[in-house]
Amino acid sequence: MKYIIAHDLGTSGNKATLFSQEGELVGSTVHAYGCHYFNDNWAEQNPDDWWKSICDTTRALLAQTGVDKRDIAAVSFSGQMMGCLCVDRAGVPLRPSIIWADQRAQAQQNKIASQISMEDYYHIVGHRNAASYGLQKLMWVRDNEPDVYKATYKTLNAKDYIVLKLTGKFFTEPSDASSNACVDLRTLRWSEKIVDLSGIDAEKLPDIVPSTHVAGGVTKEAAQATGLAEGTPVVMGGGDGVCANVGAGSVRPGKTFSYVGSSSWIASTSETPVFDPLMRTVTWAHIVPGMYAPNGTMQSAGGSYAWLKNQVCRYEAEKAAREGVSAYDLINQEIEQSPIGANGVIFLPYLLGERAPRWNPDAKAAFLGLKMENERKDLLRSVLEGVTMNLEIILQILRQHIDIREILVIGGGAKGAVWRQMMADVYNARIKVPVLLEEATSMGAAVTGGVGVGLFKDFDAIDRFIHIQTVHEPQPQAVAAYGPVKELFELCYQCLLPVYQRMSGK
Repeated sequence: MKYIIAHDLGTSGNKATLFSQEGELVGSTVHAYGCHYFNDNWAEQNPDDWWKSICDTTRALLAQTGVDKRDIAAVSFSGQMMGCLCVDRAGVPLRPSIIWADQRAQAQQNKIASQISMEDYYHIVGHRNAASYGLQKLMWVRDNEPDVYKATYKTLNAKDYIVLKLTGKFFTEPSDASSNACVDLRTLRWSEKIVDLSGIDAEKLPDIVPSTHVAGGVTKEAAQATGLAEGTPVVMGGGDGVCANVGAGSVRPGKTFSYVGSSSWIASTSETPVFDPLMRTVTWAHIVPGMYAPNGTMQSAGGSYAWLKNQVCRYEAEKAAREGVSAYDLINQEIEQSPIGANGVIFLPYLLGERAPRWNPDAKAAFLGLKMENERKDLLRSVLEGVTMNLEIILQILRQHIDIREILVIGGGAKGAVWRQMMADVYNARIKVPVLLEEATSMGAAVTGGVGVGLFKDFDAIDRFIHIQTVHEPQPQAVAAYGPVKELFELCYQCLLPVYQRMSGK
């Protein structure tokens, strides 16, 4: 029996998972690390922490499972995207990594905006010009830390740095490369036009290889540090958002999934990039060769649900703690007592501004339509309805290009049957629920690794990893009832636009 180790390098830590070639989850372990938030909107991490987490979790995983290191067919990765780690020719970091959450590169975003329209930029790279992306962050390093920029040989994302530490090779792959927002989606090469207008030295960008590319074997030094066998194949893997595509079975055109966590997204797979005229969605390069991953991400989905629990439902939280149950289960029992439309209460879920589908940092959350007759259960239901209707706008954008009739849901927010049925009714789509709700990124990395070393013929191997436990069918009467509620939701947002501007001092 052969096995694959998949590392998922996130913001709060690394999760190492061991899968068998049959798709069985054999073991997993987590190593936490910190993130330095400062200067209001700056966020950095120490890449040495990433490497230590790889070493510690790999050793722990092998010890925990008893699997012989010689039976590890591949090591592969899912990693946080949209970062900027500058390293020298020896692969030594020159400064902490500027991670995805960092927003310092506003001036660099504006410099690009002065040379190319948002529409033209979007139609080249599939993303809006924003301070979040790797290119703008590298420009910031150039403009503010010239000595670091001069010494930079390559700029890497998290998993690319770990590949470097394991193999000594400087590479990236299409999904992570597109998170730099300077890849031409049609060629999957660095866009000469975008790179030239940024003023960045293109030589500082790593070579782009397929996500299934075997970067090399584990070096002697890395083998000693990790406990892996020297020469173990290291496969590139992909950015975490796109690894989730693979892990959720979205590896063929039209296969669609929704991740429901603190933030939430709906993503699909297409043969061509999906360009929305209003630029509300983005398109990543897919891990599957020849495919693309159109996506729309909202800021506060499960985050709104958590806010509800922490701020409005303290009674349920305290009762749940006493009884040893989930507070969300108690909240859901109340939600079921409120009808579709929450007795006229509309919740706008913009607690953190909004990305898709609004792209409005000034948007604020709001309850509208409150009347004396409303009860607490209506407020609770309105929160889940507001999040779901916001996601449904993203879904409708994708449906203009892709036939979507069923959606696989993953993430912690997919645990509640009440919310899942609401999704089926709001989306008018079959909702499928896998047994493993929170392993999609790891499974995506594992399948990518297996394809890379020939353990799997193709990405359809994900079907042996996914086991469906529940299916929710849309209820025709509920689908019809949600029609006018969705119209009212949109009207409430549009009417509040001048209020948001006034609140933001504009």
